[in-house]
Amino acid sequence: MTGLVTITLFLLPALVLFGLLVLAPIAVAMYTSVFKWNGLGGLPTQFVGLDNFTRLFSDEVFLGDLNRGALLIGLSLLIQLPLSLAIAMLLNQKMRGRAFYRLLFFAPYVLSEVITAVLFTSILSPESGLANQILRSLGLSALESSWLAEPSTVMTSVFLVMTWKYFGFHMILYLAGRQGIPKELGEAAAIDGAGSWAQFRYVTLPLLGPTIRISVFLAIIGTIQLFDLVWVLTAGGPIHSSETMAVTMFQFGFKRSQIGYASAISVVMFLISLVFALGYQRFVMRRDTEGAITSMRDQR
Repeated sequence: MTGLVTITLFLLPALVLFGLLVLAPIAVAMYTSVFKWNGLGGLPTQFVGLDNFTRLFSDEVFLGDLNRGALLIGLSLLIQLPLSLAIAMLLNQKMRGRAFYRLLFFAPYVLSEVITAVLFTSILSPESGLANQILRSLGLSALESSWLAEPSTVMTSVFLVMTWKYFGFHMILYLAGRQGIPKELGEAAAIDGAGSWAQFRYVTLPLLGPTIRISVFLAIIGTIQLFDLVWVLTAGGPIHSSETMAVTMFQFGFKRSQIGYASAISVVMFLISLVFALGYQRFVMRRDTEGAITSMRDQR
């Protein structure tokens, strides 16, 4: 009994903070999502049921948010993560200045999203921006664009900024996973006649599976919740062409004082994240979890 009391006392502060900072806001958002409320004058009283959710899924802007989120997720899985993996494999090789390059590629992740967005707002400026100046110096003036002000280029620009900001984080994950693979396995494969590509495909890549699955999970969840980078870069413009769900929620909640509708958006974001997280853990990461539990039991 004494041990149980000790464990409870140690867990209690964390449980209280979790309840106040996580569970309570979720409950408040679910409650206010069924009201029409501007956030003023005490508790909401105009009950509208599921009208906010009905409005949500008939709103072209929100449906566009879902499409843009899916686009960013797809680009991250097809371009950003493979790029991070390739750089990690390169920096795992013996080369001069390897530690410097690792630091250099990881540095963007250390910067805050706001600083990154302000930096690229200047770089992608139509007139004096570095991107257009480089194109002019190369004689490619025809490719100049208002990168963040044109609906046709804004999502590409946002994705490039996202990639610059976050690829270093995934690179470090892959690098750590690669260094956890025993060298003897690669040497054994080489003795059997496997070349560099065969070693990567049949030895390194399968053993990196748990790390890759974690990386994919973090990339998708991060994209679903993407806000500050987009808000500082474009504020969702032009004409909603770069809005995400979080930006739309902020627009309605803090700019238009439609707290009930913004709460409905937050509830949908939460449910999408929750369903994805539970499904991903159940069907994709199940083997990793079971393997970890088995390893712990074997150690005992």
